[in-house]
Amino acid sequence: MPQTPPIRSPRNLVIAGSISLALLVLGAVAGLAFSGAAAPLLLADPGPIVRWGLPVLRGLTDISTAVTIGSLAMAVFASANGSWQLRRLLDIAGGSAALWAISGAVTTVMTYLSVTGTGFSAAKSFGDGLWLFISGIQLGQNLALNVAAGALVALLAFTINRVVPALFVMALAFIGLIPLAISGHAAGTQGHAMAVNSLGLHLVGVSVWVGGLIATTAVRSKDQASNLILARRYSDLALFAYIVVAASGIGAATVRLSSWNQLFTAYGELILAKSAILLIVGAMGAYYRRRLLPKAGLAKGFWSLVGLELGLMGLAMGLATALAHTAPPANNVDLSNPTPAQILTGEKLPPELTAARWLTEWKPDLIWLTVAGFGVALYLIGVWRLHRRGDAWNPARTLSWISGMVLLTWITSGAMNVYEEYLFSVHMIAHMMLTMAVPLLLVPGAPVTLLSRAVVKRDDQTNGVREWVLWAVHTPYARFVSHPLVAALNFASSLVVFYYTPLFSFATRNHIGHEWMVVHFVITGYLFVQALVGIDPGPKPMNYPVRLMILLGTLTFHALFGLSLMMGDGLLLADWFGAMGRTWGQTPIADQQNGGAIAWGIGEFPAAFLTIMVSVQWANSDAREAKRKDRASDRSGGADLEAYNQMLAANAAARQAAEARRAAEFDARGTEKERIYDAGEN
Repeated sequence: MPQTPPIRSPRNLVIAGSISLALLVLGAVAGLAFSGAAAPLLLADPGPIVRWGLPVLRGLTDISTAVTIGSLAMAVFASANGSWQLRRLLDIAGGSAALWAISGAVTTVMTYLSVTGTGFSAAKSFGDGLWLFISGIQLGQNLALNVAAGALVALLAFTINRVVPALFVMALAFIGLIPLAISGHAAGTQGHAMAVNSLGLHLVGVSVWVGGLIATTAVRSKDQASNLILARRYSDLALFAYIVVAASGIGAATVRLSSWNQLFTAYGELILAKSAILLIVGAMGAYYRRRLLPKAGLAKGFWSLVGLELGLMGLAMGLATALAHTAPPANNVDLSNPTPAQILTGEKLPPELTAARWLTEWKPDLIWLTVAGFGVALYLIGVWRLHRRGDAWNPARTLSWISGMVLLTWITSGAMNVYEEYLFSVHMIAHMMLTMAVPLLLVPGAPVTLLSRAVVKRDDQTNGVREWVLWAVHTPYARFVSHPLVAALNFASSLVVFYYTPLFSFATRNHIGHEWMVVHFVITGYLFVQALVGIDPGPKPMNYPVRLMILLGTLTFHALFGLSLMMGDGLLLADWFGAMGRTWGQTPIADQQNGGAIAWGIGEFPAAFLTIMVSVQWANSDAREAKRKDRASDRSGGADLEAYNQMLAANAAARQAAEARRAAEFDARGTEKERIYDAGEN
């Protein structure tokens, strides 16, 4: 990255941030006035300062969080170690994170005032009540965790000066969004999983999109070439962020609006207004990518258009803030007499699982739909790039990768996602397929190899996706966890650790735990299969007999685990699977025993296929080695074979000479014994 001294960066930051913040406040106030969300409450009204100030403060926290994450994203993906851009972006991230923590702390206090309907006081009782809210109430705990994340990000951003630490600080900032996602006003209703996933993805997308644009504006300089590079790299991030924002917005709307008619309520009209603004901004972004960024330099007026885009983004965020404080229309769900299943899961008990419902029942998981969608699209783009430049890529690898993503989608959004909360056997099927079947399809796709070939290497000391992925797979930690013995141990021991510790309860009762469970199962299985048959970069592979021994040993452990469940008579999570109130299907203990049989039996098919793959690779390896030796012999005109024959002849001659010496020594010892005997007779 060019080392041109920064000019007007503080001014650029103030202008960009002020534009977004001013329009955010305008959008929030207009939205609240339109929906009536800031109207006085009949009981325990906290007052106009709280009613109008809380949404504005929430918006300030959102914009400062966005600038923090956007600045860190640009630091990680668009700046080099030692560059002034990196230092400037980290300073911006640190300052905005400090504002995130401060505004978040004030928001937490005002949320307490809003929830309790009390006024601010210096009395001890007020402090005790606030502490109880922060330490004992989930909403307060989530807000406090978000504030703590902002404070920690601020501290770290001001102390680091390299891109690798910035990557971990960015990850911490993303983690800081989780408490906000699980405390959204739709997160406790029916459709809890979709609500949390939608809000979480929306926060991620908006933060990268809006914050990244403010950060890009703040680090522009006199060097137009540098500005163009930054704009292009931001544009790549913004494209993915925009897709995530659009998909998550649709997901959130499906949870909060139960019919098309509700689009014409105050809540629905705010959604329509926000969506219209985002469509306009998306069209502007497409214009930048297709018309302005391909040019050698940024066209005149480009930054004025960026200012307009920032204003529209701020207005959309303001409307989103008003939406967050506006009650959605009633969803017509009767909770007056909840069933046991509704009390435990928040959802009605699904109908009995039949053969047809394996294909017809769906419960979309937006996170994994997004992962699978991007996984397929980016893989096909990589294959297309290779084809365009004349390089070959095995179609079987493409088919295997796409099949794995389709299977992952069905497991996480199909019938298994519907029934695994109610039937242990279905949960076990999902587990076995996530940890064995899906990796068995994804690993042969060789995504890292495709990425390294399809994406052009950067030559300016910055790190793009290609550089970060290759860095990640070559870190000491990655080499350790992907070592065949470690991967096998992790693969086998995860069964016991997961099902016989509180982790099983955490993953079953908690949505965040469920998402972690899917990630863990897929990664654990992927590392195990990669260690046995993968071709992507990794530790030095073991020889094939050892691979087969590791495979057989691991699967034997799987079988023993399944057998223990089959023979057991104690119900795992009895207060969950045994308390659903199911009137169909087998008893919970019989269903659990079936789950043990599944753990034992369903793994045999992927295991058999994996054994065949290892054996075929072994045979192919021997064949390639034989061909290599034949080619070497042909190139040398048979000299290597002649040398080998001479070595054999020399070895044979040496053996004959050694045998002759041993015979002579034996004869000599015999003659000496006879001489001694004759002397004794005489």
